[in-house]
Amino acid sequence: MIEDIKKRALHRTSILEGQMRGLAKMIDNEDYCMDIITQSRAIQRSLESLNKLLLENHLREHVSHMIEHGGDQREQAIAEMLKAFEVSGK
Repeated sequence: MIEDIKKRALHRTSILEGQMRGLAKMIDNEDYCMDIITQSRAIQRSLESLNKLLLENHLREHVSHMIEHGGDQREQAIAEMLKAFEVSGK
């Protein structure tokens, strides 16, 4: 894993852990529903940010090499990208 991306991804997971603990506490305390939803949406945005980092790492570390090799590796790279974006290749 690219060191800078790894550092940023681990930082993002720490933030997510805190957000999840906060969400659980809000639910347990029966906070106002809209406040809980707002926190849940913030967690979704944090997960999206983490996914972007992980995808960037995968593209830079693996996909570029797979495409260069061509053949089956190229096809695997394409399949993985379609899966990452939940797009059917068929």
